[in-house]
This record gives sequence, structure tokens and C-alpha cells, in this order.
Amino acid sequence: MQPTDQPQTLTSTGIAGLDLILNGGLTSDRMYLVEGTPGTGKTTLGLGFLLAGAEVGEVGLYITLAETEIELRAVASSHGWSLDSLELFEMVPADGLGADQEQTLLHPSEVELGETVRSIMAKIDEIRPARVVLDSLSELRLLAQSPIRYRRQILALKHFFSRRACTALFLDDKSAAGSDVQLHSIAHGVISLDQTLATFGVQRRRLHVVKMRGVPFQGGYHDFEIERGGLCVYPRLVASAHGTVETVDAVTTGSSELDALLGGGLMPGTATLLTGPAGVGKTTTAVQCMIAALRRGEKAAYFLFDEREPTLLTRSAALGMDLETYRENGQLELRAIDPAEMSPGEFAAAIQAAVEVGGASVVVIDSLNAYLQSMPNEQFLVLQMHELLTYLGQKGVVSLLILGLHGVTGDVRSDVDLSYLSDALIQLRYFEAHGEVRQAISVIKARTARHERTIRECRISVDGLQLGEPLRNFQGILTGVPVFTGEERTLLAGTPDPDVPRG
Repeated sequence: MQPTDQPQTLTSTGIAGLDLILNGGLTSDRMYLVEGTPGTGKTTLGLGFLLAGAEVGEVGLYITLAETEIELRAVASSHGWSLDSLELFEMVPADGLGADQEQTLLHPSEVELGETVRSIMAKIDEIRPARVVLDSLSELRLLAQSPIRYRRQILALKHFFSRRACTALFLDDKSAAGSDVQLHSIAHGVISLDQTLATFGVQRRRLHVVKMRGVPFQGGYHDFEIERGGLCVYPRLVASAHGTVETVDAVTTGSSELDALLGGGLMPGTATLLTGPAGVGKTTTAVQCMIAALRRGEKAAYFLFDEREPTLLTRSAALGMDLETYRENGQLELRAIDPAEMSPGEFAAAIQAAVEVGGASVVVIDSLNAYLQSMPNEQFLVLQMHELLTYLGQKGVVSLLILGLHGVTGDVRSDVDLSYLSDALIQLRYFEAHGEVRQAISVIKARTARHERTIRECRISVDGLQLGEPLRNFQGILTGVPVFTGEERTLLAGTPDPDVPRG
């Protein structure tokens, strides 16, 4: 990028996430191409761009060669917008098919192309807008009939807009065969909108900036949604773009025995992975660690994939851990996530908001198994989780991740191995002792402390998670099915209450 004598002014797109991707917005008085197949949100983006200018007193002009003014106002109404502050120029008048209108957009010709372009220029000179949206280039392409004439007309419009101090968005529906490289080379910047339909769930929309001259934009795909009020863009999370906070001392889990297992407790800025089969106590352990932080006056965010909110609240209350009180006073953000309806980018943005806006110092993801279903494949999950955990670590957040394992005894395995991304790994398993099936907990690794390398019995009771003394007499630990061979007096007394919810 060559330095200039005068600093370039930026024009906001009206979309906070897109402005962030573009490092502030679009360079003013340039021509930009927004391309995408029908239904990707081009018209919504264009209208939002003009309305953002109207809010700061700029004149906006929407030139439509395909849609009618009635259709545009209907789109705006669906978003709660009024277009009264904009100029709408409909290139196909209502009487365009009359006997005195033999030349129409339905019959491409060189004469009609020239008339269309001249009409656009005349309208620009008439109202002198600061922002213009031309919808769409596919109509001009049909009128031109040949690539050379089409390119010359686009170049003419580009130079015309630049001399009128006008920032222009050209919308294109990608109806041309193959990639329209001509448009890419002419435009100052290109934003491409894309949507894909999964086998189940809603369609996923993404955008990426193909080029943007003179702007250090953030590359790659970024998820976005069309919501009431316009496009909501979720910039791809890049951990290195966020600052780092200083680490502090370890914090308690609410259990002195679990603190001892971890070598002192949970260290802020680390990720702890809790693994184990169904019903062994993973969620209860995570909730107990979170409750300890809430009792210290900290804030927490719990992202729930696997069960309904009422179920978690009821089960936790039965174990002496009342989450509803903390949610009501604003300390706890409890959010149920449907992976079929939420994109990974939106989920990452929700976590960022919980940390940076909500002030959460503890984040729980329950569980990674369901989160995996929202990702195209395991490779993308690992890359996304790497950025997410690095970001949370830099923010000094205690991250608790729950990963369910298939099976109860025998071949106990997981869908994806994320153990190497975690700083601490807590493993909960079932074991057999004297004709009873019991639960055990151990810490496999802890990068920040010298952890206890023993196995402790654990139990879920009305007092929450209880841990016993270290147990020494085990066989078959490495097989995944530990069997206790010691004396019964070393185990926790009594049997678990069958009415206590398991988690």
C-alpha cells in the first residue's frame, strides 16, 4: 500500500461486524462490488448501507434495474426500516411495456444500454448523492451483449462516480458463467456473499472479502445472518488480535479434595477438559466449579448444548447449587444453544460478548459433542477451538469444557480428541468394587501445577460433588475399566441416594 499525502476517509457500511473486518469501513468515493447468488442478502446490505449514510445526513440513491420500488419498500418493511430518507430510482417505469416504449430492458440492444447508462448519470447529477447502490449488474450485462462493451460501460460508470465524490456499491447476482474476473479487476473492492444448505438445519451464510485496495482487511470466511434490522456479521475470531491480561493465582473449585487433585485449583487463563461417560458427574463437577466463582462475586457464562435450561436448573438446585439466583442478579448468563440453528461464528461471537461485555471470568461449554455437530468436520472444530481457547486464555478466563465419551465400560472413546488443546484434563470413570458400580475421578494432566496422580472416589449427593481419599488398590486402569481390589473401609461410606439427579 503506497502512502498518500492526504489520509483516506472511511465510509461505514452500517454493519458493525463488516466494518470491523474492513478495519473501519470502505474507502470513500470508490466503486465496490457486492456479489452473491439470489437470497444471500445483497439488497439488504445495500439498503442498510444507504440508511447508515442517511443517519449522518448523507444523500443516498438506490438505482434498481430489476426490482420495483414496491418490492424494495416491502424488503425494508420486513426489517422495520423506512425508505423515506432515500432516493429510489426505478429504471423500469410502470408504463414501460406500452406502445410508445418499444425499447425496453426486455430487448437488449446497444441503443438501450447507452440510454440506461445516461439515465443513471443524469440522476446522479440531479441529486448529487454521497452513496449509491446499483442493483443489479446482471441487467447491464444482458444489455451489453459483448464483454468489451460491458467492461467499457462499467469503467465509464466507475470514473463518473469517482468524479462526483460518491461511494458506490454495485450488486451482482453472479449470473455470468464462471467467475466474472472483469468486475473484480475494475472494482476498488469486492465482497462475496455465500450460502450453503446443510442436510439438516437452517442454511449457513458466509462472506469473504475477495479484495480491498489499500485496506488491511481480515481475510477468510465470516459467518453472517439476515435478521430483522439488517445483516449481522460475525468476524472470524483471531486470538492474536486481542490483548493479554496478567495471570493471577489459582482459584478454588469449591472442593478442597478437587483442588488437591489439580495441584491447587483452577488457574485463570487455562482450559480444563472434563471427560467421562454419560451420568458420571461431568456437568455437576463443572457447575460446582462455576458456583464457587459466583460465590466469590465473579460472573460466569454457561453455554448449554445437551439439555434444556429447566432441567439443568432443577437438577443443580437438587444438589444444593441454586443457579437461578445468580441468573436473576445478573452474575450468570445461561444460554441454551441449538447447534442446528447457530453457526460457529455466531457462537464464538456470543462467547466474546459474554467475556468483553458481560465480564464473565468463567465460561462453561456443555458439551463439545453437540458443538461438533455444528462444524463441517473435525479439522475445522479443532482450528476453531484452538482460536477460541487461546482467546479465552489471553483474557484470563477459566474455561471448562465437557466432552462425553461413548460407552460406560469397555471401549470408552470420544468423537474427537481435544485433550492436547486443554491445560488440564479431569477424567471421570465408573469402577467396580465389592459388587457395586462406583464413580472415580482423576487428573490426567495439569500444565500449570504439579497435580496429584491418584484416583479418588467421587459421589453426587444433595451436597453436590463429594470426593473421598486417594485410592491405591486398582487394577486395569490403562484398559479404561479400573477395578478396585482394596478393602471396603477405604471407600466412601454408604451408597449414593438413588433420587439424586446425576450429571
